[in-house]
Amino acid sequence: MALLEVNGLKVHFHTRDGLVKAVDDVSFSVDCGETLAIVGESGSGKSVTCYSLLDLLPKPPAKIEGGTALFDGVDLLSCDAKQMRSFRSNDIAMIFQDPMTSLNPFITIGEQLIEPLIYNPDKTRSQSRDNARLRAIELLDEVGIINPEARFDCYPHEFSGGMRQRVMIAMALINEPRLLICDEPTTALDVTIQAQILELISQLQQKRNMAVIFISHDLGVVAGIADKVMVMCDGTVRETGDTDTIFYNTANDYTKKLLAAIPEGAKTLLSRVQPEAPIIEVKNLKTYFRDYSKALAGAGSAKRFIKAVDGVSLHIQRGEILGLVGESGSGKSTLGRSILQLAPITEGSVHFCGTQISGLNPRQLVPWRRKMQMIFQDPYASLNPRMTVYQTLAEPLLYHGLATSANIDKQVRLLMDDVGLARASMRKYPHEFSGGQRQRIAIGRAIATKPELIIADEPVSALDVTIQAQILDLILDLVERHNLTMLFISHDLSVVRYISDRVMVMNKGVILETGDTETLWANPQQQYTRHLLESIPLADPKSERQRLARSALSKVGMQGEDLEQRFRAEI
Repeated sequence: MALLEVNGLKVHFHTRDGLVKAVDDVSFSVDCGETLAIVGESGSGKSVTCYSLLDLLPKPPAKIEGGTALFDGVDLLSCDAKQMRSFRSNDIAMIFQDPMTSLNPFITIGEQLIEPLIYNPDKTRSQSRDNARLRAIELLDEVGIINPEARFDCYPHEFSGGMRQRVMIAMALINEPRLLICDEPTTALDVTIQAQILELISQLQQKRNMAVIFISHDLGVVAGIADKVMVMCDGTVRETGDTDTIFYNTANDYTKKLLAAIPEGAKTLLSRVQPEAPIIEVKNLKTYFRDYSKALAGAGSAKRFIKAVDGVSLHIQRGEILGLVGESGSGKSTLGRSILQLAPITEGSVHFCGTQISGLNPRQLVPWRRKMQMIFQDPYASLNPRMTVYQTLAEPLLYHGLATSANIDKQVRLLMDDVGLARASMRKYPHEFSGGQRQRIAIGRAIATKPELIIADEPVSALDVTIQAQILDLILDLVERHNLTMLFISHDLSVVRYISDRVMVMNKGVILETGDTETLWANPQQQYTRHLLESIPLADPKSERQRLARSALSKVGMQGEDLEQRFRAEI
């Protein structure tokens, strides 16, 4: 019998707008040591399915209408609060998508880790604070946290995104669960950190013989880690099978649509790039931040700085899309903000259309703001929750005098059409839209003033593949129709290859390499660039297994004939 067997699960949401069948007759199973991947678009019911197993849904409006979920013979859907707490503490654990919202910002990492050990509902498994601390430090070391004894007393904001996700994994594994549910655990991570997290989960799974349910919209990740794949859409299961069958012998049209939406190769028109003076030119740009970290306390009176951007020079031709890639913390976003004067520049210059804009005061920058806009990574954070879509799109037009009260309605409707939003939704607020729709609103706001330059900072990182493809095609269409120039910042190298004419690789505040997209992909000059490219997951199970085998062998320093023999054995 399978460790977990779900049959006929139905979860409905009773809302003021009517009944929503979030999960409708879903069945699946997963055994010890096995990985089941659940894929589908946002709103397909992936997360709701797994949340219902652990009684994590808000009631009301959610209500489990039917089905069973047998975990080692016990129906999770029929458990009382005490039984469910025991399961959540000891047998089933979950890694959530965003560790920063899952970790308590007021409590140290160590205290959050030892809580389930000290206050375990099963008294036979409770531990003293000293023993719990030793266990937590041991686990932090196991998940790759450097100097775990010192980091034990740090707060979540003192960790990078990848380190916070490692802490979430440690927290999930602290009581050695038999089933681990991973809800998009690598969505917002760059490819190298993503590869580390996936490898870590795989190693711990093999070591502990855990069952894993992996929720994801990244089919490249799924191809490399899953034994079985379940495809969901509109709350129902469209297709289930082993990984190779799903990828190579797809039976369902919806699955084919997901696979077809994966960005491949470049889809840009270099002919639109105009060989004239660059629209933006950056020379020796430096952006330093004062380092106030505890580690430097008492280290003398000398000021210490974090060199977020350290002597960067670049230019972008009119009509060009320049991709900027690098790991988290490499300085990509700070560079983009510094160009737009949204971050203080320590040294260097920024010229826009031949005019130096660095050093201008806020009032002097106002006319230039209309010509330079930014699309932020998280539209939910960058859109005012108290303003409707109409107000959001109208504000920049009225502020810069590009519309009057007489024609503003027409202008807003045209913007809605441009970004593919229904005019009927103009009076809605941001929380009433999906992630992809909110990103369309953010893009509409950015193009409202008819800018000449747009800096897009990770605009599709949190979107599923089909919505991502729609947004990328929308961006390309707007670039063509409005003759836009763009700096496209992303950690998703497949997306950058798809949309960019030229690519810059950034690491530790400096530019390591620049080149035409396909040239750089075919012949990277820097080891760091090669490492980034080799870390890209491939949405093809056989190719992904080969890539993972190469990666594993390269880590142990195998060369020549021995490498080739071991590589063939692995695949």
